[in-house]
Amino acid sequence: MTTSTNPAQTLAEQARAAMYAKDAASIGLGILIPVIAPDYALATMTIRPDMLNGFDLCHGGFIVTLADTAFAFACNSNNQMTLATGLDVEFLKPVALGDTLRAEAQVQSRASRLGVCDVTVRNQHGVLVALVRGRSYTIKGKQVATL
Repeated sequence: MTTSTNPAQTLAEQARAAMYAKDAASIGLGILIPVIAPDYALATMTIRPDMLNGFDLCHGGFIVTLADTAFAFACNSNNQMTLATGLDVEFLKPVALGDTLRAEAQVQSRASRLGVCDVTVRNQHGVLVALVRGRSYTIKGKQVATL
C-alpha cells in the first residue's frame, strides 16, 4: 500500500514492497526497510548471537549485508532492476551483541546504466561503524514491481 501523492515516492514504495516480499535473506536476518524514497533507503538490523564472530563481535559480513541491502533498495527505488557490480567497505568501529544498526543509502550518481551509491552504517548511539560505496548496473527494460 502506498501513502504518498508524489509519483516518485509512490514508485519507490511499490518497488520496496515488491523487493522485500521476495527477499528471504533480509527477512531471515531481521532486516527492515522502514524508510524508502527516490534514490534513498534506510535499513535496520539488530545484532543477534548467531551474528557474532570468534571475538564476540558482529561478523563484518553481516554489516556488509545490511549495507548492501540498503544499497539495493536505494538503487531500485526508481523501479528499474539494478544490481551491484562492486562494493568498497571500511569498518570503523566494532559492533556488539544487541546493537541496532542503521544503514542509510543515498544514490550519488546515475549515468546511463551505471550508478554510485554511498552507505553509512551507524549503531543505536549514532556512532559511525562502517562506510560503504557501491557501484551498480541497471538492467534495461526490467522493472522491480509490476505496475
